Amino acid sequence: MRGCIIRAAALSVLALGLPDPAQARLTTLTVERREAAPAQPGAPAYEILRGRFRGELDPADPANAIITDLRQAPRNSRGKVEYSATFAIALPTDPKQASGVLVYDVPNRGNGDVAADPEGHIRVVSGWQGDIPATDGLQTAEVPVASGLTGPAFARFTNMKAGSRSLPILVGFSRTGPGPIPATLDTRRARLFRQSADDRPAIPVPPRDWAFGNCADSPFPGTPDPGWICLRGGFDPRFAYGLAYTGKDPKVLGIGFAATRDLTAFLRHGTADSAGTPNPAAGLVRWTVATGTSQSGNFLKSFLNLGFNADEQGRIVFDGLNPNIAARQLPMNIRFGVPGGAATLYELGSEGTLWWAQYDDRARRRGPSSLLDRCQATGTCPKIVETFGAAELWGLRMSPNLVGTDARRDLALPAGVRRYYFPGVTHGGSAIGGFSTAGDPAFPGSPACVMPGNPNPSAMTLRALRKALVDWVRSNREPPASRYPTLAAGELVDPTSRAMGWPAIPRAPRPDGRLNVFLDYDVGRGFRYQDLSGVPDFLPPRIRQALPSKVVRVDADGNEVAGVPSVQALVPLGTYTGWNVLAQGYGAGGGCSFLGGFIPFARTRAERIAAHDPRPSLQERYRDHAGFVARVKAAAAGQVAAGWLLPDDAATLAEQAAASDVLKD
Repeated sequence: MRGCIIRAAALSVLALGLPDPAQARLTTLTVERREAAPAQPGAPAYEILRGRFRGELDPADPANAIITDLRQAPRNSRGKVEYSATFAIALPTDPKQASGVLVYDVPNRGNGDVAADPEGHIRVVSGWQGDIPATDGLQTAEVPVASGLTGPAFARFTNMKAGSRSLPILVGFSRTGPGPIPATLDTRRARLFRQSADDRPAIPVPPRDWAFGNCADSPFPGTPDPGWICLRGGFDPRFAYGLAYTGKDPKVLGIGFAATRDLTAFLRHGTADSAGTPNPAAGLVRWTVATGTSQSGNFLKSFLNLGFNADEQGRIVFDGLNPNIAARQLPMNIRFGVPGGAATLYELGSEGTLWWAQYDDRARRRGPSSLLDRCQATGTCPKIVETFGAAELWGLRMSPNLVGTDARRDLALPAGVRRYYFPGVTHGGSAIGGFSTAGDPAFPGSPACVMPGNPNPSAMTLRALRKALVDWVRSNREPPASRYPTLAAGELVDPTSRAMGWPAIPRAPRPDGRLNVFLDYDVGRGFRYQDLSGVPDFLPPRIRQALPSKVVRVDADGNEVAGVPSVQALVPLGTYTGWNVLAQGYGAGGGCSFLGGFIPFARTRAERIAAHDPRPSLQERYRDHAGFVARVKAAAAGQVAAGWLLPDDAATLAEQAAASDVLKD
């Protein structure tokens, strides 16, 4: 019945000759599959809709003009640029049980799904990353190719198998898709080099010693293939290899921002698509919130910075945003952009604006800017809850977001922004949580990292803060005051043992030299740095200078002193770090990507003294298992009272502590 009413409303709008809000944006929304959502405790019954939507963009519309290469993309008979993407929508089967809130969860490298929500929120995911091949189970987008255009392209090859003679040209940290097509297979028009470490000189490989080709079934130079490179004598895994070349026919990846904008605007305001298919969420959406973690959080920062939080009619798209563990912007609105990067050497992402309030980036000579400039100009700024942790400072170069590129002073936060720091966590926190004295049970260690995985979680605190964001958007009930490290409080210091107050833990790694240094990249004068958009003049980027970064001071246990600690951090079982150490054979000595580590406490006083460990043992801290459980319960109750933890999660923590083996006989 609801669908019939919506369809009638849409037809009446058309009959009156009024413009349908869906026209010229979402042309079709096709539900290909319907399924009942698995029941969730306390949640109403839900239905999940899966399918594909199609849209079209007017390159002349100011709302779209910022998309790199959109004007050079092919157009349909109406002069519009077409795209399509997948979606999944979970909504209550009884509209009366809908909360009025739509929560859009940005997929990470295509990974994302929806489920029933105990609060009655509509949950949405959709494809936006146009460089991921269409794959069952992934959210993907199809964007047009700007045929005939060329530009600088770059690919990096690391950790290959010893003796590999051929490697595919893939892009992104997780190698999500094929690299740009070379404009020519003549290696004299390209450059291959190798480095023994990130800070070592680039050694050129002569053009005669490599080829655009596949040597899997034939000797060098192999079968010509624009998607592979072959090296005479094979690749040496002790080196990283870089390939700089001219690519052709770029995909217009920036359309992914518009696709998210247009789907959300349609679900919020539309009655029916251009074909008359009713909006399945019509009349059910009053507020919208978007969440994104890591790459997906970077997406949200760029989405806002580039002005996409205003739809083509100037209306606000998202009322609230939670960019989580998102240290950078997303290098997607670039010719031959790489949406799947992760702040390794030569990867773009931190060149754009990184701060919420106006800051003059004098160190890089890029002038004043803020992530909110465009939304402030259009009155479409959302409420923002920014969340991040230790690994983002150590491994993902987040320091300038807090203290600027000169690291001289704390940067202010606007009234509509809250910031919360998760101390002593790896990237995203432990996925398992609980209480472990042996490191993260889901990630006990990596062959590339010296220390065991960090078992300190952040998920429960994040859940409480996301609920606070929804309440802020829906009822204007303000969340807790921001809590994050500052220079003024003496909590942000240089990344050295001395400055941090790092304890002398025998046989344990030290933090010195583990920081992923913030680099000032130069890709030419024609690039729009503040927007992280446009066409680089050259790649890989030239390194102008290394800029200062700060990390968080630690206490006598080696645990960080600022932010919103988890219960595990309040009742610690060891030292939780946002950094780790790269093992021998993996470029030993520096930090281990953006992975954190764990140094457990001794169990007893006798063990501690024998090991010369200055940190009190578990027995000295908690006496016995019952004492440990009591401390966990007290800490959890305090976090609930302060708004950092939901009551259900506090009960779970008490159960996990009781079931743990901490100080059990």
